[in-house]
Amino acid sequence: MKKIPSFQIDHNKLTKGIYISRIDDDITTYDIRMREPNRETVMTNAAMHTIEHIFATYVRNTEFGDNIIYFGPMGCRTGFYFLTRSLTDNYSVQLIKDAFKYISEFWGQIPGAAARECGNYADHNLPQAKEEAKAFLEIIKDWTKEDLKYPE
Repeated sequence: MKKIPSFQIDHNKLTKGIYISRIDDDITTYDIRMREPNRETVMTNAAMHTIEHIFATYVRNTEFGDNIIYFGPMGCRTGFYFLTRSLTDNYSVQLIKDAFKYISEFWGQIPGAAARECGNYADHNLPQAKEEAKAFLEIIKDWTKEDLKYPE
């Protein structure tokens, strides 16, 4: 079988940040890399699950919420994929920053974290998610569309 594009990135050189993973017509897939692959401890499932719920809810409630296709975790637990339709890279980068700021300051009930709304509702950790978001904000605070290219 042909190797998929995300497996063609040299993960030994990949650092934390935001990257364009692929562009398919009007859909852009962003690689939100919160850990250096194979060099750092991965995130806990509970923290990732909480980030997923809050981030997805936040971005779908913005002005261009209908342009959000997907936000979800990578199986390796080093980050997330974020798919948008017809949004500029500048807007998407700012939206990612805004979402992580929102998570870092979030207080209250995690959206969609009830048994009737989630298939693993008990596996959440808001304090860990907030710490992860704060740490990642430090990495991306000055990120721009010029920084979206994978390291070579």
